[in-house]
Amino acid sequence: MPTITPFLWFNDRAEAAMNFYASVFPNTKVLSIHRAQGKVMSVEFEIEGQRFIGLNGGPVHSFTEAISFFVSCETQAEIDRLWGSLTAGGGAPGQCGWLKDQFGVSWQIVPKTLGALLSGGGDSARGGRVLRAMLQMKKLELPQLQQAYDGV
Repeated sequence: MPTITPFLWFNDRAEAAMNFYASVFPNTKVLSIHRAQGKVMSVEFEIEGQRFIGLNGGPVHSFTEAISFFVSCETQAEIDRLWGSLTAGGGAPGQCGWLKDQFGVSWQIVPKTLGALLSGGGDSARGGRVLRAMLQMKKLELPQLQQAYDGV
């Protein structure tokens, strides 16, 4: 069975990005750093068991929101920590749980229960309230989403 590995093209900050992600996600392993003529050319690392490759490919390509990393969080504290860490140092918040980190990589930081909340348990009015609440948010606030679900 083939494996699929996200391959991230950086201008010249692949090693810095890898180190940053290792500081944000505690279960990160640096697998290798490849150098040529004294410069880092590529890095390989794992976050939560998912392998990534980063390349210092120059300014030819940049990241867009068309590709993002979706992170399901158990608690609001986890959402808050990841949101704060990933937007630090020049990152930017987006709408509905989306953000860009300081390297321009897009992330979605969401509660694991979001799908169930949006489905409304089969009640379209309930799901609509959750959707309206979510559309007003940048960082997702689980207590507010739950209140919308409950009709509070």
